Amino acid sequence: MTIAIPNYATLELTDIVCDYNGTIASDGKVLPEIKSLFHTLQTHFTLHVITADTFGSVQKELEGYGAKIKVLQSSDHTREKADFIRSLGAANCAALGNGNNDAMMLKTASLGIAVIGSEGCSMESMLSADIVTTSSIDALKLFTDTKRLIATLRK
Repeated sequence: MTIAIPNYATLELTDIVCDYNGTIASDGKVLPEIKSLFHTLQTHFTLHVITADTFGSVQKELEGYGAKIKVLQSSDHTREKADFIRSLGAANCAALGNGNNDAMMLKTASLGIAVIGSEGCSMESMLSADIVTTSSIDALKLFTDTKRLIATLRK
């Protein structure tokens, strides 16, 4: 999807990468509305969920969502998340996250969105993001109604 933002950038996004817990899930459970948003967004984007899978629930919770799941393997989740964005092509990625270990991912992606959810959001992630939202639902809806995204980022 191409999104031209006046006096900011023209984004050529193909992938959306979402942190799991604290972003699209709380205590290992996917938030309401995520499934319908994922189904809507799949027509324009490849959706990825990246997680340490703290609760061991991601595979079951996301069954039927159409998202590709990346379970982190290293002891350096911050670097692993950013490397994942690079492997997809950072220029074509949007990323959503809330934790300290998401900050580098948000900075690396062409569009980084920090999400303040039930866990809160680290200052490092907020300062690394292009946009800050108060829910993952609102963050994902920026891609279903790109005029919102344009209104926020235009200069």
